[in-house]
Amino acid sequence: MNCVPMIADRDRSTTSEDAVLGGRLRLRQPLTGHRVGHDAILLAAATGARSGEHAFDLGAGVGAAGLALARRIDGLRVTLVEIDAGLAALAADNARLNGLDLRIDVRTCDAEDSDALSTAGLTAGSADRVLMNPPFRDATRQNLSPDAARRLAHAAAPGLLARWVATAGWLLRPGGILTVIWRADAQGEVRAALGSDFGAAAEMPVYPRPGRPAIRVLVRAEKGGRDAPVELPGLMLNDAGGRPTAEAEAVLREARPLALAAR
Repeated sequence: MNCVPMIADRDRSTTSEDAVLGGRLRLRQPLTGHRVGHDAILLAAATGARSGEHAFDLGAGVGAAGLALARRIDGLRVTLVEIDAGLAALAADNARLNGLDLRIDVRTCDAEDSDALSTAGLTAGSADRVLMNPPFRDATRQNLSPDAARRLAHAAAPGLLARWVATAGWLLRPGGILTVIWRADAQGEVRAALGSDFGAAAEMPVYPRPGRPAIRVLVRAEKGGRDAPVELPGLMLNDAGGRPTAEAEAVLREARPLALAAR
């Protein structure tokens, strides 16, 4: 699949415009199919970056994670890579809607296809940061949505994570940082995908409420890093009564970064 800049608009009758991060970011997204949830915002909050750096958001959808990161980090350039042309068009529209279009580049491309990225003019070793929220439902073991767009956003073919990590390794400079969100019950898949190319991994589980198992894991790793992995204290989304915790509210509504972003 070719990678091309996306500048097209989308029929507004098929989309809604929603506020996230306590209104700091507005996103147009499809009324049906995949909708922006906590995962994208958690991914952005787990990603550290500095002004002048270049970050790539793989599987960007309508741009939620990459745009949230760009909103938090002034002067950061972000390339959003998304295979669905309609979502890529919305991502470009969302960059304009939020006044971030001068720092945002949108490409419609398969995140597994480094050859297409290269053909589109993207360069190996050009990224300081890569963040990604790959499809993570096992298509062979879990019931999938009948909606084609939701299946594309959520269903993982065998080996998909390793292929996305390989693309991240191609994009990142030595010492560059990868941040990924994945299913907590498949945390070992992330460790395996990182292989010998990434090290110094830091992992943070995400819990729905006290007494429940983690539902997500956030992982930060360094290209070429050699330090041993560490696990950070987890993020609790809700208290025992089902109310959002102060820490979760700070991240999801106040745009504060997680401790993982500082490592």
